[in-house]
Amino acid sequence: MKLALVHDWLNQVGGAEDVLADLVALYPDAPVYTSLYAPDKMPAAYRNWDIRTLWMDRLPGIHDHHQPYLPVYPLAWGGLDLSEYDVVLSNKSGFCHGLRHGPDTLHVCYCLAPTRYVWQFEAYVQRENLSAAQVLALRPLVALLRGWDRRAADRVDHFIAISTEIQARIKTYYGRDSAIIFPPVDTARFMPAPAAEVEDYFLIVSRHIPYKRIDLAVQACTALGLPLKVGGTGRDTERLKAMAGPTVEFLGFVPDGDLPGLMARCRAFLFPGLEDFGIAPVQALAAGRPVIAYAGGGALDTVIPGQTGELFAAQTVDSLAAVLRAFDAARYDPARLHTHALKFDRAVFAQQITAYVERAWAEKQAAPGGR
Repeated sequence: MKLALVHDWLNQVGGAEDVLADLVALYPDAPVYTSLYAPDKMPAAYRNWDIRTLWMDRLPGIHDHHQPYLPVYPLAWGGLDLSEYDVVLSNKSGFCHGLRHGPDTLHVCYCLAPTRYVWQFEAYVQRENLSAAQVLALRPLVALLRGWDRRAADRVDHFIAISTEIQARIKTYYGRDSAIIFPPVDTARFMPAPAAEVEDYFLIVSRHIPYKRIDLAVQACTALGLPLKVGGTGRDTERLKAMAGPTVEFLGFVPDGDLPGLMARCRAFLFPGLEDFGIAPVQALAAGRPVIAYAGGGALDTVIPGQTGELFAAQTVDSLAAVLRAFDAARYDPARLHTHALKFDRAVFAQQITAYVERAWAEKQAAPGGR
């Protein structure tokens, strides 16, 4: 089975790149096709990969600012033909699913999200802090991109969603059914701490940007006088500090080596944003700590009320405060939380994704007209 991996861009490290790294580990001989690659911005290990870029990679300034080139991606990806491969496995949140291939090639799309820039434009505007002039200029373009994105989805043979939230979006925006395979979480890094080492603080570790809704936790804990540690940095940090009371502590950047212990000692991990999946809550569960999350998005797949944590119904300070006020960490068994997190481990992802691809390829070969 001659297989190629496809990824939107490689100039930043995030959850999508974590998934890609696991896919490369599973298919080490597969080339990685991507629109652009900035080696200096990516882990050194990437330099050992067979990375093949599109012509976009040579556009001026694109390694530092790829968003302004939004209109160019459909043209670039639509011009890529991977018919030489038996299987194409795309790891998509942007436009890379729009590549072309012949009838003998199987295209499986691991969908991190239908292209947010076009299907959730208002949220994207808030997330990127776009000006009114930028929004006005982009609206006609977004309408065109939606049409292209929908047609590109029709060329995909099989969709895999990372959560029930993404599965619903795939159905709504693309009119396609999909399987669910949760993204890989490195649960081995996280273990419960002895009960005597658990401290009295709630915890958030996240980028400080508005849609993460860290403000809800800061305001709720300030109003209730509850201790809250806030890890991470971002453009929203100063605004969050301005609304914080004396019980809220800002930790700044949290090194990877410090994160497991910080999670294992907290009373509970707070997750107030609406996310496609959410790796951090699973890490906290693996560390034996319950999660208090907004009842939407990927949290619905990982947080079970009364068993692994609690959900608050509305993204308001009052809704979160009501759950915090009644919360009792002693109700949750750290060993049971850790066991629940193992359902999302990297080994589970590896087994499920490889089995899915092999099964889909076998079915294609066995179908009338197949190889």
